[in-house]
Amino acid sequence: MFTGIIEEVGILKNKYSSKDSFQLEIGTKKVVKDLTRGESIAVNGVCLTVISYTDSSFTADVMPETLRKTNLEVIKQGNKLNLELPLKPEDFMGGHLVSGHIDGIGIVNRVQPEENAKILEVEFDSELNKFMVDKGSVALNGVSLTVMELSKNMLKVSLIPETMSQTNLKFINPGEKVNIETDLIGKYVVKLWDNYRNKDFNPNSKIDKNFLEEKGFF
Repeated sequence: MFTGIIEEVGILKNKYSSKDSFQLEIGTKKVVKDLTRGESIAVNGVCLTVISYTDSSFTADVMPETLRKTNLEVIKQGNKLNLELPLKPEDFMGGHLVSGHIDGIGIVNRVQPEENAKILEVEFDSELNKFMVDKGSVALNGVSLTVMELSKNMLKVSLIPETMSQTNLKFINPGEKVNIETDLIGKYVVKLWDNYRNKDFNPNSKIDKNFLEEKGFF
């Protein structure tokens, strides 16, 4: 689990591919100090597993499905990548709950300066719209942001100076792809509502003291 608060912007050093595997080697100065083999790390918002590391980089496996559903397929050597280590129980909860499981890819339509901020306009598959609300949370390339404006297949977010200085969204241009993860809680709410409408959920079921005793909770 992550929060969408980026800890470091790493650099893609190499992409390794073969018939059976695909790996990314990413240069880093900060997060590598806290890495262990098998550790999860969010790369552009995508939860990956560290398979090896040195003092200045780490390598992670990427599944074919992950490549198909994220912008990791199109990144190139030298590209800047947002990095975040998993949330620890004792950590301060900034941002919002981010799972590292990407829901879709958006295309940046416009980058518009607005005083000390930048407004990003991102087009996305309209199917994702039901998981977003105006002024709700969304993660773009792993960055926790607030939905400034929302329509059927377009959203706008505002980037404050701190976000631009600490993430790769500072370098984003029209036409580029961004990873989108919609609000985790919103997805569960939609799922429960769909089940209710499809009669998979029984509104008359009850959880009471007798039920809990029967199941061994008392």
